[in-house]
Amino acid sequence: MSRQYGYISGDSHLELLPSRWTQHVAAAHREAAPKNPKPFTNADGYVVMPYEGLGGRVYPDSVELGPNVGDRPGMGTPEQRVHELDVDGLDAEILFTGAQGPAAWRANIQDDDSYRAVVRGYNEFLWEEYCSVSKDRLLGLGMIPVTGVDDAIAEMEYCMQNGLVGVSLNSFPTGLSHPSPEDDRFWAAAVDLRCPISVHVEFNHPTIASAAHNGVSARSYGGGLAGPTFLYPKQPEQGFLDIVQRYAKYGFRGSLHAAQLIWAGVFDRFPDFRIYFAETQIGWIPNFLEQMDQHYLRHQLMAERLLGLPTLKQLPSEYVKEHVYWGFVYNPVGVRTMFREGGVDRIMWSTDFPHAESDWPNTAKTLEESFAGIPEDAVRKMVTGNASEFFHLS
Repeated sequence: MSRQYGYISGDSHLELLPSRWTQHVAAAHREAAPKNPKPFTNADGYVVMPYEGLGGRVYPDSVELGPNVGDRPGMGTPEQRVHELDVDGLDAEILFTGAQGPAAWRANIQDDDSYRAVVRGYNEFLWEEYCSVSKDRLLGLGMIPVTGVDDAIAEMEYCMQNGLVGVSLNSFPTGLSHPSPEDDRFWAAAVDLRCPISVHVEFNHPTIASAAHNGVSARSYGGGLAGPTFLYPKQPEQGFLDIVQRYAKYGFRGSLHAAQLIWAGVFDRFPDFRIYFAETQIGWIPNFLEQMDQHYLRHQLMAERLLGLPTLKQLPSEYVKEHVYWGFVYNPVGVRTMFREGGVDRIMWSTDFPHAESDWPNTAKTLEESFAGIPEDAVRKMVTGNASEFFHLS
């Protein structure tokens, strides 16, 4: 893409009524596709409208674009979305799914063929009908099914062949809670395809609702059922210390997955592989890196003897600094901390539009607050340069 970008949101969302896109699901499986939400009355007698609570300041009355929920900012046509970018002074945005996205699809659709058809239908809608309206501004991420590595690779190839800027993972490619050798085929394909791999916050599949019927191991923390973090080469006969969890314990969202990838050797085997964890905020990252290095240096001998974990080729923090990108919305103290302590070469700013964290249509004000006192060259990296590099936009 040859457009000269000023501001790119590295994490925005499509909160679309399902009826806007489910006609792209194959007819034989369309009945399994998600349906438009309906109002309901809670225990206090309050009528809860569809998508209520999703947005906050994002929906000021003065800029309502229509009378229906589907006309709200962030929920309308692609033409409306381009107008909303103009209103907010942005050039482009990376588009993840909405709150009721892939994890909910997997949880609610038990038949694998129907589930894959829903994922394909969404991806087809995204490139064919939505992003095609403004290919250099509406930058869609394809969704990857959680039905095995072969399906994951096939869908990634489909997305890249049809002009999406990357894909979003909802679990390790196998669907397991831990990295495994089979994942390597996916990582290798991503490098070969030059496909940017993103994760929205952290892996959130399998969910409690889905784990019982699809046989996929649950994630090991953060709301899912218990599952292994890591398959260690050795298993102690008595007692067990999940050392990878310990290495990541001073981190925040996405940090465990970064640690899993490090100790699984993914970055060693695929030195060109990069991954982006969106909407993590960033003020915690320098402390996480410091503490992970310290725990590694203190415990490595024990980890090798008891668990069979070999010595890394470099410090864990060095892998993170080279291979992992992080996203933030409004985090002035995090920006200052990263600029001072960690560097900003792997940091992407975003609006999170149209979610409640967004300040649309007043993003210019929050930009001033977030980057006060930061040199212009560092700001440019965070608001456009790093996203352009990661998603191959320039």
